Amino acid sequence: MPLQMIKFPRRFCSVIGRYSSIAVRSFATTTGSINFSLNEVQREFKELARNFSREVIAPNAAHHDKTGEYPTEIIKKAWELGLVNTHIPQEYGGVGLGVLDGSLVTEEIAWGCTGIQTAIEANGLAEAPLIVAGNKEQNKKYLGRMTEEPLMAAYCVTEPGAGSDVAGLSTRAEKKGDKWVINGQKMWITNGGKANWYFVLARTDPNAKPGSAFTGFIVDADTPGITIGRKEINMGQRASDTRGISFENVVVPEENLLGVVGKGFKIAMSAFDITRPLIAAAAVGLARRALEEATKYSLERRTMGKPIFEHQSIAFILADMAIGIESARNTVWKAGWMHDQGEKNSFYASIAKALASDVAVNSANMAVQVFGGNGFNTEYPVEKLYRDSKIFQIYEGTSQIQRLIISRHLADNISDI
Repeated sequence: MPLQMIKFPRRFCSVIGRYSSIAVRSFATTTGSINFSLNEVQREFKELARNFSREVIAPNAAHHDKTGEYPTEIIKKAWELGLVNTHIPQEYGGVGLGVLDGSLVTEEIAWGCTGIQTAIEANGLAEAPLIVAGNKEQNKKYLGRMTEEPLMAAYCVTEPGAGSDVAGLSTRAEKKGDKWVINGQKMWITNGGKANWYFVLARTDPNAKPGSAFTGFIVDADTPGITIGRKEINMGQRASDTRGISFENVVVPEENLLGVVGKGFKIAMSAFDITRPLIAAAAVGLARRALEEATKYSLERRTMGKPIFEHQSIAFILADMAIGIESARNTVWKAGWMHDQGEKNSFYASIAKALASDVAVNSANMAVQVFGGNGFNTEYPVEKLYRDSKIFQIYEGTSQIQRLIISRHLADNISDI
């Protein structure tokens, strides 16, 4: 359906204004007790995202998967509705959603297509270091522009020879006069070819330990010396734009240094406390879609004279999928709630990311199994879900990295187990 034909109810479109004009906080931040109820604004935001996902994203997902075409018009429409850049603070023109609130939106968008969701959420990943450590001038300039027009941004940390070994990054930045000069190469950069600006992590002290060796920079994408590589053709999530980015004598002004020299590693990792719960929420959205598709198919497909849903072997598969989804969503909400409370949530963010990633891959796999031969065919939706799911166990820290974080926390906090 053409985007211009989608007519959202006025009350959905008014959510953005309401959220900006009143101090609505996450339900968990307004009470000292445990409460799984959503407030009115959260419910409406969730419904807005769900309607957009079902009426705009899902009908166009197959096209973008097959062609690899970047979903520019879909993202623009999502931006107009306030579904992009959700964690930018209100003082810079954003709606200032908390992590928990953002997870409600992310799960719904991911239900429609995680490739499109990844393109949208990559903005949040790039913006997170600024939210963590940017000064007012930087945030007004770079976060502010994201709310003025539908621009994209990218988080440039991963390198071809480093991967999960962030401490092994070789991109370097050298101080020359009142400017910095960056040289190096980044890889697997989501929104790499579409970004207006990049967050770049570079080594500024070749001899220091990781905690003081790196510095973060905000780099305008049109700066001379930046070369954008070809769009990578990936197994799944093909709607997102993933590329290598090369920096050759790229000059960055001192005012674009983020935070303090040598503290870039901490800033980059702190950003994950915001974004890993949201990646986990996206994984839950995909898993939920897999369960819905598999359940619907199992009620329609008949063997041995009855719907396959009535065969215990199928019913138990669906039950296990539901168990995983509900469990993963609860870890997402806890990790988000903790961050919104101002508590350190790295341990819980890693649990959410690891669990939800595994649930997404398993749910997509089991959905294909329920569909049988049809599930292996591109004419049915679960084949795409299966391909799209795998990246959740890889990006923003592999599942093995999440387990490393979790296990180290246990060793350091044995009395709290």
